[in-house]
Amino acid sequence: MNEQNASNGPGGGFLARAWRFLDRLGARYSPFALVAGGMAAGVLAWGAFNWSMELSNTEAFCISCHEMRGTVYEELKETPHWSNRTGVRATCSDCHVPKPWQYKLVRKVQATNELFHKVLGTVDTPEKFEQHRLKLADSVWASMRATDSRECRNCHALESMNPDKQVRPAQRRHKQAREKGQTCIDCHQGIAHKLPKGWEPPAG
Repeated sequence: MNEQNASNGPGGGFLARAWRFLDRLGARYSPFALVAGGMAAGVLAWGAFNWSMELSNTEAFCISCHEMRGTVYEELKETPHWSNRTGVRATCSDCHVPKPWQYKLVRKVQATNELFHKVLGTVDTPEKFEQHRLKLADSVWASMRATDSRECRNCHALESMNPDKQVRPAQRRHKQAREKGQTCIDCHQGIAHKLPKGWEPPAG
């Protein structure tokens, strides 16, 4: 196919122009320079992508939406996950965004649904938020059960706990959790945010 024919049909003009552009680059620069330039552009693009991923993990980004800032963020500040004797603080992403890259990417894609509801104004008032709180909480809890409370275990692990330093009820419940194969969120709902109206504690 000659250049004139390549320019005919849908997209043909673009392909022909792109080919001419690449042909001119090849005549002006050595193959080594083109490969090096392509690699540098790839590194910059990858760096920009990772930078944006990390930026969206910051607490400032999470509470930039008033839906979060005025509700669950204020609730978090009243819990030991915010202020405690050891000075270790859990931020939004510590609990809600996976650390492994592949799972983090999946979570970011899922978050586009939250942007959709931001536009719709689904929970843009405290009253609307309360109406949806149980559904929102159930969704988060189900996700945590599906991953065996992966984000909780970034800081807490049954195998690392010393029962002798726990109060007796905690010793008993953690022993039961091991025996039953339970995960953190099966028992620890409401530790960072208010429990929804209509919530019922798990049996047993």
